[in-house]
Amino acid sequence: MFKKIIVGLDGSEKAETATRIACDLAQKYGSEVTLMHVPHAETAAFVVGAVPGYHAAITKPSFAEIEKAGQKVLDHAREIAADAGCKTVKTHMPHGDAATEILAHAEDIGADLIVTGRRGLNSISSLVLGSTTQRINHLAKCACLSVA
Repeated sequence: MFKKIIVGLDGSEKAETATRIACDLAQKYGSEVTLMHVPHAETAAFVVGAVPGYHAAITKPSFAEIEKAGQKVLDHAREIAADAGCKTVKTHMPHGDAATEILAHAEDIGADLIVTGRRGLNSISSLVLGSTTQRINHLAKCACLSVA
């Protein structure tokens, strides 16, 4: 049923849950999982221990710092996937708008399912459904699963 699954990551606990669920599905269906993160300044602040929704510093992190934080998000998700027994795992870290990049990659690889956390790091501004997840669910040409 699902041959290619993308997991949209932002470093939040919901994204960790999404990774575990995607791996569970991958084991059932023999799917390939792509862990995907689109890094931005808020991710860098979160990875170094800031409180979600608040900025940790007055200055924006450099591109290298954002890239390093993004890689930490992917590395952590890869560990979760390995612990969950996921066998075929790829990673992808483009730059740009998260929803746009996830949707484009889903089309590029012919994904059957996109799994995201219902709300992520920016949950204060999105009361019901995170804006990235909402856009993915609305615009995707494949099945979507939003994890609470």
